[in-house]
Amino acid sequence: MKLTEHRKTEQKINELFINRWSPRAMKPESITEQELLALFEAAKWAPSSYNSQPWRFIYALRDSEEWNQFLNLLIDFNKSWAKNASALIILVSRKNFEYNEEYSKTHSFDTGAAWQNLALQATMNDLIAHGIGGFDHEEARKIANISDAYKVEAMIAIGKPGNKEDLPLQLKEREQPSNRKSLKEIAFKGKLK
Repeated sequence: MKLTEHRKTEQKINELFINRWSPRAMKPESITEQELLALFEAAKWAPSSYNSQPWRFIYALRDSEEWNQFLNLLIDFNKSWAKNASALIILVSRKNFEYNEEYSKTHSFDTGAAWQNLALQATMNDLIAHGIGGFDHEEARKIANISDAYKVEAMIAIGKPGNKEDLPLQLKEREQPSNRKSLKEIAFKGKLK
């Protein structure tokens, strides 16, 4: 679905940005590891402070032995739709620079840039990438062997576009692209208003 018919911009930008959104309706089908690795390839080219590349992606493909462990990290609301995903990813960021072990103030910011690259590549590949905050961060740390050197940032569901009619009732109404705040609400010359 081309979203440029429903979403209007104030400035001319590439349609890729307008067409990226986070649906929850996914077909309960597998993707190949190669399809998933293409998303990680896009993510790795994100900018980062001192080129530190603090992001790490820990994944479970649908029908793999790790799948149920990853799915069970999600709160029930997210589990109700993410069960149809093709892959679940735990996204973490390394808190210290590798070259000197000093704290990186931008590790989360940099990892967010990698997540955005992944999401845009998913859109270009006709896949869904939906970021998730509602999950058990500490249990994720345990099952994925994540040390304290890393911050658990988010989970990501990757899947093939599905039919919103297959979603639980409470999600059907929400399954539409949202608009954005106006530029005057987010961009300020000289000082925040």
